[in-house]
Amino acid sequence: MPTYEYECDACQHAFEEFQSFSEKVLKKCPKCKKSKLRRLFGTGSAILFKGSGFYETDYRSESYKSSASADKESAAKSEPAAKKDSTPTPTPSTDSKSNAAAPKPSKPSPKKD
Repeated sequence: MPTYEYECDACQHAFEEFQSFSEKVLKKCPKCKKSKLRRLFGTGSAILFKGSGFYETDYRSESYKSSASADKESAAKSEPAAKKDSTPTPTPSTDSKSNAAAPKPSKPSPKKD
């Protein structure tokens, strides 16, 4: 709920009133009781952050925090098993490709007659 500033045009009395958005604008001055009160355009109130830092996750509900931690735990438990299944183990191969990488024998030297 915002705080509104009011000023009376008759007696120059200025004050602030804490009102809901749905409440009607005050018309009668509490000091002189005349209907010369007007609401001023104020700067409004600002959110004041104090402390070392604020993050959007600081104000999560307890149910959200508990389900998030449960998700992390289940992911951590299934992660090592997933890595073992997805990573192929190297095996020695006797393919022709592996032989192709072997050094070729040198050419025989030409015969002299």
